[in-house]
Amino acid sequence: MKNLIGGERLDAKNKDIIKIINPATKEEIDTVPNSTIEDVDFAVKTAKKAQKEWAKISIYKRGEIIEKFSRLVDKNKEELALLLSKETGKPIKEARVEIGNCKIFAKGYVEKAKHEYGNVIPAGIEQGQEKTIQITTQEPLGVVACIIPFNFPCDLFGQKVPSALIMGNSVVVKPSTCNPLTVHKYCELLHEAGIPNGVINCISGNGKIVGEALSKHPDVNLVSLTGSTSVGSTVMANAAKNITHVMLELGGNDAFILDKESDIDLAVEELVWGRLYNTGQVCCASKRFLIHKDRKDEFMKKAIERISKLKVGYPQNEETDIGCLINEEAAIMVEEQVRKTIEAGARLIIGGRRKGAFFEPTILDNVTKEMEVMKDMEIFGPVIPICTFETIEEAIEIANNSSYGLCGNIITNNMKTAFKVATELEVGGAIINGASFYRSAEMPFGGWKHSGLGNEGISSTLKEMSRTKTIVLKNILN
Repeated sequence: MKNLIGGERLDAKNKDIIKIINPATKEEIDTVPNSTIEDVDFAVKTAKKAQKEWAKISIYKRGEIIEKFSRLVDKNKEELALLLSKETGKPIKEARVEIGNCKIFAKGYVEKAKHEYGNVIPAGIEQGQEKTIQITTQEPLGVVACIIPFNFPCDLFGQKVPSALIMGNSVVVKPSTCNPLTVHKYCELLHEAGIPNGVINCISGNGKIVGEALSKHPDVNLVSLTGSTSVGSTVMANAAKNITHVMLELGGNDAFILDKESDIDLAVEELVWGRLYNTGQVCCASKRFLIHKDRKDEFMKKAIERISKLKVGYPQNEETDIGCLINEEAAIMVEEQVRKTIEAGARLIIGGRRKGAFFEPTILDNVTKEMEVMKDMEIFGPVIPICTFETIEEAIEIANNSSYGLCGNIITNNMKTAFKVATELEVGGAIINGASFYRSAEMPFGGWKHSGLGNEGISSTLKEMSRTKTIVLKNILN
């Protein structure tokens, strides 16, 4: 598969390639260009040139093209889901859901853009402005660089790219080095749907080269990144040199709080959903389990029973509930984090074994609030560390004792407790009676502290993808 720049399929300038490997089987699926700084410069300059004409096209016409793209994705849903499953290692049934979400994002952003009416500041609101009317409009930024993560590449494409395009921007997409193929296909389908040459571009390659070059480029007007906190910090520093706007959705170490007054069966189902979906590779997954000491035994017993029924297997198997991690290196990292936590005093209850890129669902008991896993050790895999608490104030204190602040949740039958926790958690999203893994297309999703900057979602992104202009009708009234 090749880069898409200016409507052409191109190799990297140096002809270098990256092999894309199926993490479950270790078989080579395809190759993509390992692009250079020169390739990035060409893509950005091409996008900048094309953007001016794209911005002249009406929102209605832009929306028609984006919705046609959505229909093409739906038409090719099974082929795309199979490719996503193979290159990512996620179960095929999860891949189908992710591909199916495209129409939600496309329709949502198109309709939202049609109703971004702006504001009118009437005459006479302040002294001296009795004869003047002010009107605000949202204008394109220019070139938007969309840096896509490996864990939900199609969902994050759906959040970033349609929103940028509908507001009149051109886009340079940088997919993950691990699994870029489905994102490349999405860009090709946008081009097939009628996006003009140069308005949508896709360039693959090493993040330290391509991502850095995009964040440093003076002709990039916005970098929208979903990734790790360390990468986000680097991107922000690079973008600052050109006063380039950034949207950053970064890491998380979300707390799952189980109150004494709670439904254990509900908690266990939310544990499975909120920690083991996508084999635990979710930014807003519940990663720290704070369980009231009087409910721990019951919770553990039911959790073990439920997890033992899940089928770990090859991602394309229809019965598979849990696939593999994105690659063997990721699984080795999880294995090392589990080992360090056990050395710190935790006790392995179930799981803990790795085979290639596969890692078993794992429960760790006897975890204390002093351990790194209860603070800033983000385990990107199917690991459930359990720490007990006595009072809800103690649980909140442990939950907030982290540099991360993406999401968090409380499972309780007491609504006063629920709202106390939701109010006091230092997070961007607080979920009541559900796991922290909750992200609707509409909600303004974003983290506090080191978990990010800005909010992404149909209710908020269009403002981020545009700039405000005020048109002043000075002394227009008699």
